[in-house]
Amino acid sequence: MAGLLGALLLMAAGLSSTPAAAASRAPRPLGQTVPAPASVAPGGSPYTITSSTPIRVDAASGPEGRRIAGYLADVLRPSTGYALPVRPYGSGGIRLRLSGETRLGEEGYRLESGRSAVTLTAHRPAGLFHAVQTLRQLLPASVEKRTGQPGPWQVAGGTITDTPRYAYRGAMLDVSRHFFTVAQVERYIDQLALYKINKLHLHLSDDQGWRIAIDSWPRLATYGGQTQVGGGKGSYYTKADYQQLVRYAASRYLEVVPEIDTPGHTNAALASYATLNCDGVAPPLYTGTDVGFSSLCVPKEVTYKFLDDVVRELSAMTPGGYVHIGGDEAHSTPHADYVAFMDKAQAIVAKYGKTVMGWHQLTGARPVAGAVAQYWGTEGNEAEVVAAAKAGTRLVMSPANRAYLDMKYDASTKLGLDWAGLVDVDASYAWDPETFIKGLPSGSVLGVEAPLWSETLTTSADIEYMAFPRLPGIAEIGWSPSSTHNWPDYSARLAAQGPRLSALGVNFYRSPVVPWV
Repeated sequence: MAGLLGALLLMAAGLSSTPAAAASRAPRPLGQTVPAPASVAPGGSPYTITSSTPIRVDAASGPEGRRIAGYLADVLRPSTGYALPVRPYGSGGIRLRLSGETRLGEEGYRLESGRSAVTLTAHRPAGLFHAVQTLRQLLPASVEKRTGQPGPWQVAGGTITDTPRYAYRGAMLDVSRHFFTVAQVERYIDQLALYKINKLHLHLSDDQGWRIAIDSWPRLATYGGQTQVGGGKGSYYTKADYQQLVRYAASRYLEVVPEIDTPGHTNAALASYATLNCDGVAPPLYTGTDVGFSSLCVPKEVTYKFLDDVVRELSAMTPGGYVHIGGDEAHSTPHADYVAFMDKAQAIVAKYGKTVMGWHQLTGARPVAGAVAQYWGTEGNEAEVVAAAKAGTRLVMSPANRAYLDMKYDASTKLGLDWAGLVDVDASYAWDPETFIKGLPSGSVLGVEAPLWSETLTTSADIEYMAFPRLPGIAEIGWSPSSTHNWPDYSARLAAQGPRLSALGVNFYRSPVVPWV
């Protein structure tokens, strides 16, 4: 029945013979994707997915390869109406294989398309998964719909060979100012995966809410998690919830980076346990948006017992390599105390086998060897950041006037903030991680990240409106070679993403600077 439905839809599509209809059925030019591939060699006949197409997986790809093949089949079956059975490797069809080609690295892939087959090759499963995302974008946007569509389903002929510019390509979601459910975060994960994002940074604690259950300090979540900005009912993730998010992200080849913001942005913790305050008095819960007023009590030993317990329990649930300890806007913490606190906090993270991440104010303390500082400035002239980079501290670049997805697009944008400026899609794309900070030594940039703070966001539609279409540009800056970065070309490719985002039900902003299809 599914094959018959697909055939009927194909026949219906063939009834139209106008030039415009013919053009709309032509395969998308190879490489017209976001992010732009590293190398594209178009040529030869296209491959057409039909009712007899199988998805083939070589035995060496193992369970992960079969799972990725199943994921691809789940994407393609509803819209095409085809069975697309997953079968052992052989000739013809859509073929997935892992190989010994180490030059493709941990995330690179090769896509070869011709009359008889589309072959996706990678060295590691993450590369196969990224190849699938490219394949999706080479098919008509209607392939993303969950009901039968007319097709035809063609992939232009030629070869793409693709590897990422940076190893770290992240997106941050603030679940502290407003809480988002497991289902909402999973929806965002799926959207991130389409653009080859590989890190999900979860901002799990702030003044307005503590969002992760900690067994040794239960009131952090049960009391400190009950509020959010504006006074609405908050919530928190149980350990099972968090582990579900970690698993779901891993299934899309994203690593979760948990953040517990310290020593400032800690009112939810201070309100939960009076002993964490220097005067032993718990402040009230907080639902406003001011920053810089809270601080853990640096001289108290219980502060480090608290932090040790939190990092220990969080690390045990987090298979990824990073724990983010915040460190920004600690205006109520004297500088000497800040340095002393960061010394101890970094040691605790190392104790549990994780790599320290912190906002770039960490560079004003004493970053440990291997620490990663996340830059969120706007000027690129911070001498302490350059000095730390020269001493070996790696940087994840998130300049607020380029990469912060919660900045308003223009003065009329109803959501978001504007303290870093108005940031439309072209401005968000117009920067280079290697040169944004003046005097930065070569090789110090680990990657990029697009943070989304949630002071004004309460729904998935809000998240999507602020993230799209800016997030794909940050993803491209992180993945694609710098030689591919130019606005006219990118804006045309981004415009072609509009129908795909619509087919996926994404509530994106139709910026006037993009020539939407």
